[in-house]
Amino acid sequence: MTDDNGERLSGAEIGKDAIQSTIEAAASTAGEVATILTRAVRDVATAIGDFATEVFEIREASRRAAEDGADEPMAAVEQQLED
Repeated sequence: MTDDNGERLSGAEIGKDAIQSTIEAAASTAGEVATILTRAVRDVATAIGDFATEVFEIREASRRAAEDGADEPMAAVEQQLED
């Protein structure tokens, strides 16, 4: 086989080029997978954090409603707030 310069390539050079291309492709794929996983972990952490914020806001709103709405808070609300 000849290269672009018209020089003949040896079997060893062809093998080296094939191995090099394979390693480059594997490294590129590993990088893409790492990026996907990193984004997924970040998105999951964000979703959990947003959920926790909502739970805290609901809990605080329940407390305020129980304090403002009745002389005696409902037992079910108090149990949920303690959990």
